[in-house]
Amino acid sequence: MTVSALPYRPHNHAACVQEALTGARDICQARNVRLTPTRERVLELIWQSHKPLGAYDLLALLGDEGYNAAPPTVYRALDFLQQNGLVHRIASLNAFVGCNRAGKNHNSLFLICRSCRNVLELTAPEVSRTIEEVSKAEGFVAEETGVEITGLCPACKKAPGNE
Repeated sequence: MTVSALPYRPHNHAACVQEALTGARDICQARNVRLTPTRERVLELIWQSHKPLGAYDLLALLGDEGYNAAPPTVYRALDFLQQNGLVHRIASLNAFVGCNRAGKNHNSLFLICRSCRNVLELTAPEVSRTIEEVSKAEGFVAEETGVEITGLCPACKKAPGNE
């Protein structure tokens, strides 16, 4: 199982964000697609949060910074980021998180804390193999897989009332 920097564990957050942005620029350049300033800022806001952000959350943050963005602009940026494997949509929350394996085809497991809303992306080869096997047995070709698991992160589990 692969684990990235955990949002609820101390880590160099600025380096985490910069690494994601540098990786995104490299991926876009290799694919000959344009990472516009708005797309890059949306990606940066998502990575800065470590919590899933919806389109209207992003719109509000951009508005606070003086961007004159309308909902379609944010939705187009999110579509671009998702199509290029830079973010994941958390369906249960209708929100987005940065992809910690950007540019790589992979199945993801998301641990979603119901209390603090932090999301952790994991990869589990055993789970991926099982999904591929059962899909193949049914003649189904899985194109994208994301498993969402809701519960309590270590910090929230220790909070009064959650023990």
